[in-house]
Amino acid sequence: MTTIYDIAKRTGYSPTTVSKAFNNYSDVREKTRQEIFRVAQEMGYLPNSHARTLTTKKSWTIGVLFVENTGFGIRHPFFSAVIESFKKVAVEKGYALMFISKDVGGKQSGYLENCRIRGVDGVVVFLSDYEDPYFRELLESDIPTVIVDFETSETHTVCSDNTAGAQLAVEYLASLGHRKIAHISGGMNTFPGKMRELGYKTAMKQRRFKVPKSYVVNGAFYSRESGYNAMLELLKLPERPTAVFASGDLLALGAIMAAKDSGLSVPMDISVMGYDDIDLAEYVSPALTTVRQDTELLGSQAADILLSSIEGKVIDKEAILVPVEVVERESCAPPISGS
Repeated sequence: MTTIYDIAKRTGYSPTTVSKAFNNYSDVREKTRQEIFRVAQEMGYLPNSHARTLTTKKSWTIGVLFVENTGFGIRHPFFSAVIESFKKVAVEKGYALMFISKDVGGKQSGYLENCRIRGVDGVVVFLSDYEDPYFRELLESDIPTVIVDFETSETHTVCSDNTAGAQLAVEYLASLGHRKIAHISGGMNTFPGKMRELGYKTAMKQRRFKVPKSYVVNGAFYSRESGYNAMLELLKLPERPTAVFASGDLLALGAIMAAKDSGLSVPMDISVMGYDDIDLAEYVSPALTTVRQDTELLGSQAADILLSSIEGKVIDKEAILVPVEVVERESCAPPISGS
């Protein structure tokens, strides 16, 4: 069986340095750490997790609290991309991820008890209901947490600038000459949906564009089906919009399908703009103009903050707001003259 002494002999570093590298000590240079990890992998060495826990008082495990009500779960391109980015940073620092729930051993107990039993060092949170008493119990505990895609002063947060992103969308459509801009909302029951609808309404008001009540349609669950049905509602209006800004790319793709099925051309008859910039956005026809969220930065920033909090390097609650940008493709064009 390979030991740290074998690795020390192969690499030329002392057994103490090798041990510190595996236990993530800050006084080991990253280049040294990576060299030790490379040699250890070649030699088939696996650190004893129980021994590491006893030595460092850490489990080297991060809990992932993921509960959302769109019906897509982790299959949603946004969440999967952010979690993958988070995982990349965590794994490089020697941590493993574990999904947590309210159930332990077949009975409901709560998130906090689950975290205590699993011994996680910290938790990254993706949640729909932040008033859930089980979540509040976890939030008020001494376990470090970071929330992604939400804003609160109670813990560390990492969030896209949803309001600014929606304003950028309206600005872009207005620059093409659109005035009749409708919005397929993600719903006021989700934080991003609420902020994007607020940004849309603020930008429309600033330009003194009319926003009839019928111009804002709820696209429940951010699904293509919801986007499809919402667009059908908008197309039935006596004063049809010339452009539609959807709160998510899947909503926008559904809206484009509805427009095509109604005999309309996108973008010649009606422009459609999304939000997220999922991988599929550039491969559909027409390629989707959208607001890009930096999922890689969201995940890596969340990981950096949480790991620093676990190591006691961060005391004050941090609120990171990640900028967004418009990605111009083919689904938007100037309105037909007279529209």
